[in-house]
Amino acid sequence: MSHQLKREYLIAIRKRYLESNRSKKSLILDEFCQVCGYARKYAIAILNGHIEPAGPRPRGRQVRYGLEVVYHLVRLWNAMGRPGSTKFRAAIPEWLEYDDVLQGADDDSMRLKLQTISRAQLDRLLSSYRLGPQVGLSATRNPPNSRHFRSRIPIQAKDWNVTAPGQQTQGDTVAHCGDSLHGTFANSLTVTDIFSGWTENRGLWGKASARVIEAMRDIEATLPFRLLGFKSDSGSEFMNHELHAYFRENRPELPVQFTRSRPYKKDDNCYVEQKNYTHVRELFGYQRLEDPSLVPLMNEIYVHYWCPLQNFFMPTQKLLRKTRIGSRIRKEYDNAMTPYQRLMASDALSEESKQALRERKLRLSPFELQKELEKKLRQFDELLRQQNTGLLLPKAA
Repeated sequence: MSHQLKREYLIAIRKRYLESNRSKKSLILDEFCQVCGYARKYAIAILNGHIEPAGPRPRGRQVRYGLEVVYHLVRLWNAMGRPGSTKFRAAIPEWLEYDDVLQGADDDSMRLKLQTISRAQLDRLLSSYRLGPQVGLSATRNPPNSRHFRSRIPIQAKDWNVTAPGQQTQGDTVAHCGDSLHGTFANSLTVTDIFSGWTENRGLWGKASARVIEAMRDIEATLPFRLLGFKSDSGSEFMNHELHAYFRENRPELPVQFTRSRPYKKDDNCYVEQKNYTHVRELFGYQRLEDPSLVPLMNEIYVHYWCPLQNFFMPTQKLLRKTRIGSRIRKEYDNAMTPYQRLMASDALSEESKQALRERKLRLSPFELQKELEKKLRQFDELLRQQNTGLLLPKAA
């Protein structure tokens, strides 16, 4: 008999049971126990109204991560910029130290749940909040008469045996061109260190060599380590005499080993290619930026908010090895760590540089960085909206 039928039967006989004498109550009780399968004492308590019959037991496991847990997960996930579940899980303990929402003793159980949740469970709970990736245009073009420069810059297909920060970095540009490559528009220069994952971004108006060199000088002054190797694709912004001279000829005491990837082989620059999406596209999207007044605001966002947030508080993973098993390839990764943590664990970085990094981190809070970042992005979106509606006239470069 179903639970609903048992309840209807109870309602039908309870009044009659309470109004009957002792002998009739015994008969009704015998019938009630036989029909519903209850124990006699349990049935007496139900008929007398002392307790209500237990409902049907729900199937499956009980829900451990309810709506409150999902709320805090989504809140933290959005604050981190919606990273993948592996990086998100590794970043939760670090971010909870700065979280003002969960600071009381009553929130300890919630903090414990957030720190012990598995990566697969994160994927399940956040699946309805995810958006699919978009695809942008490639603006990489070989410069005319570039054979001379390309012959002077050796090809390096893969980067291996990188054991120190700055030993090998990769650089690339991202075009903020929308759906057209015509005209002049803003670009983002991305430089990432292979050893630590430390990444710096700068906005450029166009891709002239002078602007690239200016951005590289600013990036080198910001890096917590010395730049020893730089690798790029064969785009015109890199394959030119000016950048080659900047790396090799202008500082003969400590030249930068300038190399390039094979044409049409994006995997050669895989470390910076993935950062083009996570550090540029996820921040500024795929819209066309054709107002040069947006570039200083882009650089303010990159330098003061976005890059510190990514380098100090967002974990990354490094591929350790790939093993072929039949037709499949098994990839093994190391533990997710922030670029800051990788630098602090390196013996190649001097103690003075580590101390400077510690002092810099003490002045930062991921939630404050994210709060100010959102303010600047709203300002950026408003300027972009005015540009798109014709309220701002394009300025000359």
